[in-house]
Amino acid sequence: MGRTLGIILIVLGIVLLVWTGFTYTKKEKVIDAGPIQVSADREKSVNWPPYVGGIVLIAGVIVFVGSRKK
Repeated sequence: MGRTLGIILIVLGIVLLVWTGFTYTKKEKVIDAGPIQVSADREKSVNWPPYVGGIVLIAGVIVFVGSRKK
């Protein structure tokens, strides 16, 4: 169980280091006045700092190595 969790955290950490965010498009209503509706596409972004990937990677290595000693 611990080795599997360690491997998952290691892979997730590498992915977070390489891929630091993503953007998506969301439709938002600008005007909603009875039968008249106007909507616009807004681009949103989700970003995280690269050190988060490093922390997750190190945690995965610690869990993986710690589970091998038992």
